[in-house]
Amino acid sequence: MSIDQSLLEKIREVTYKHALINAVKHGGKADLKAVVSKIAAELPEARRNLRDYMEYIKSIVEEVNKLTLEEQLKIVSTNWPEALEEKTQEFKKELPPLPNAIEGKVVTRLAPNPDFSLHLGNARPALLNYWYAVAYRGKMILRFEDTDPRLKAPYPDTYIAIKRDLKWLGVSWSEEYIQSLRLPIFYQVARELIERGGAYVDLCDDKTFKTYRNQGKACPHRDRSPEENLEEFDKMLEGRYSEGEAVVRVKTDLQHPDISVRDWVAFRIIDTTKTPHPVTGEKYIVWPTYNFAAAVDDHLMGVTHILRAKEHITNTVKQKYLYDHMGWKYPETIHFGRLSLEGVILSKSKTKKLITEKGLTSYADPRLGTIQGLRRRGIQRETIWRVIKDVGVKGIDAKISLVNLYAINRTIVDPIANRYMAVKNPVPVVLKGIRDEIKAHIPIHPSKKETYTYTITDETKILLSSEDLALVKNNVFRLLGMANFVIKNIEEVNGKPYYVAEFHSLEHDIVKKTNAPIIQWVSEDEYVKAIMLKPKGMELIEEELFVEKRVMSEKIDSIIQLYRLGFARVDSKLENKITLIFTHD
Repeated sequence: MSIDQSLLEKIREVTYKHALINAVKHGGKADLKAVVSKIAAELPEARRNLRDYMEYIKSIVEEVNKLTLEEQLKIVSTNWPEALEEKTQEFKKELPPLPNAIEGKVVTRLAPNPDFSLHLGNARPALLNYWYAVAYRGKMILRFEDTDPRLKAPYPDTYIAIKRDLKWLGVSWSEEYIQSLRLPIFYQVARELIERGGAYVDLCDDKTFKTYRNQGKACPHRDRSPEENLEEFDKMLEGRYSEGEAVVRVKTDLQHPDISVRDWVAFRIIDTTKTPHPVTGEKYIVWPTYNFAAAVDDHLMGVTHILRAKEHITNTVKQKYLYDHMGWKYPETIHFGRLSLEGVILSKSKTKKLITEKGLTSYADPRLGTIQGLRRRGIQRETIWRVIKDVGVKGIDAKISLVNLYAINRTIVDPIANRYMAVKNPVPVVLKGIRDEIKAHIPIHPSKKETYTYTITDETKILLSSEDLALVKNNVFRLLGMANFVIKNIEEVNGKPYYVAEFHSLEHDIVKKTNAPIIQWVSEDEYVKAIMLKPKGMELIEEELFVEKRVMSEKIDSIIQLYRLGFARVDSKLENKITLIFTHD
């Protein structure tokens, strides 16, 4: 084929444009098929020979996908700003408006503690914060809140795992921070807060302080001068106090009805020689609490809108005292309800306990409600998007049933999942009475014209499920995509017993007239053994299946449908073996 350089240049330009636009709309990864359809629509002169340019088009899409989402956004906003307008308008239609939001100035943040894998409940703030940032052409910050190396000790690999989960969800961020690397900044703010008279060093033991607090009284150290408190703070930093001997408290209302709000702790001492931090090791012993670090960083990072679960309502009250002392304006705050998945445990503590009790080796176990577990099971990110969009930012708790989750997922995977025949507990059957060879056509997908063809002759050997065989004995039945047969007897073939299925007819109308069952089968010469792992509560049932060998052409992560058995995700492949994870019916 002679290369038309002019056409090649047009294809390059159009491919680059639509790959970038598609990538921006789908979390940074362009879909090749979607891009090709855009090329065909925009360049009619290329349609006839488009296949000849596929490798070239694919290379451009891969080039675009190597860019960060921020780089992609910058190129699209410069060259095709109308595409971003479509995206922002799309989100604005689906989400309620943010209070006091200014176009281009909105800053949201996602602040996970890297002590656990993301789960469905975490997907809600992740997606909402990202979608709002996109809708207002602002930015989202990813901030790892890891300032408790003792009680909520972060795991080194979780920092990476969380980012991997977010990218799979289609979430991207403009800036990234790790709070454990910002302790000098927090110390500086603490000094200013003490100088302003908004905080003090408390040397009471915990029991003594609680006695004062519960009576609405000040502890003896509350009214010391800022200079004295700064000296005590320096002693804390120098290691002259041990765990529990000194804390920094923010001054609040000693009569506040919620006693947890009264002079809450901003800094405490943690012996990192016993519990070293995975990022900073033993370098620091004075650590900010969640409320101090989160509040300070929200201000310093310019966060305009905080979207978080309603369990943080009290934290909002606490943090506003700090803001008042510092003369800062508190961000707009939206608290939404808890999201739970019926029949699936999302709680960190309960999941960790189950992992220990059940001996689970990974957060990607398909029995778990983690993003990794749902993904491995075959739940699509678009399914999670729809769930989160449906529950939105309402303040009430939302419980999603597995039935509804599966129903949504089914509408997404059904149009793309190729179909395969599979049998359980296989019984060998030999087909007899076939005079002329039969072409068995197995539909690859109901919406596609292509079929997979088997050539069937007399003495062809197949496998049937024992359950299906028990249903059709002495009755006419149809083998899917092939012909009608009747089980006659058992014969020995090459020293092995086979059921004999005698040819009856080709016509499909027989099925309608006799209400004959249609059963699936696999060729004895063209099958592969499959292990299907089926989550059932906290049990993982293992089933052995015999599946059409052509299933080996599927890629890892592909969703397939096994006739009459349900949808499954391809988990792993060996030379002549495949592992599937059952998704749902």
